[in-house]
Amino acid sequence: MIEVGRLDAADAERDLDALARILADTVESGASVGFVTPFSTADAAAWWRSLLPDVAAGRVLLLGAWVEGALLGTAQLHPSATPNGRFRAEVAKLLVHPSARRQGVGRALMDAIDALARERGRTTLVLDTQTGSDAERLYRALGWTVAGVIPEYSLLSDGSRGATTYMYKLLA
Repeated sequence: MIEVGRLDAADAERDLDALARILADTVESGASVGFVTPFSTADAAAWWRSLLPDVAAGRVLLLGAWVEGALLGTAQLHPSATPNGRFRAEVAKLLVHPSARRQGVGRALMDAIDALARERGRTTLVLDTQTGSDAERLYRALGWTVAGVIPEYSLLSDGSRGATTYMYKLLA
C-alpha cells in the first residue's frame, strides 16, 4: 500500500537521510532531474537542506510517498507567486527510488499533486521532463499535454545533452 502525504520543513529535516538517498540513487540510476553524476548522498542532503527554507515558507509544497513505512518517493508543487499567475503552479522533482519504480508510486504522487493543486486553487500545472523518459510516458498517461520540445536543453545525469519536453495539465 502506498501512502502519500505532505512534508513540512521539520518533517523533511527528520527524513533528510531518506530524501537524500532517493535523490542520489535516482540521479545515479540515470534520471535527468537537474544533477549529473557523480552525485553522492551528501550532495543530495546538501541540496535538500538548501530547499528547506522554501518548504518552511510555503514556496515549495513537498509530498512524500511511503511504501510499508519507508519513504520511497517525493514530488513538489511550486505555486506561482506572481499576481497574474495565482491559478498556476509548477510540478518539480518527481522522484521515485529505483527500487520502487513501476509500483504505482509516481502515479500516486502525481494524483496527490493534482489534489493539492486543486485544494490551493491552482488549475494550470506545468512541468518539464527529459524527452523520451519513463517520466514523460507517465505524464502522458496521466493526461498531460506536450507544449513543446527544446533540443539540447540540459545535461543528462551522465553529462551528455538531452532534449526537454514542456508539458501542461489543465485541472477541471
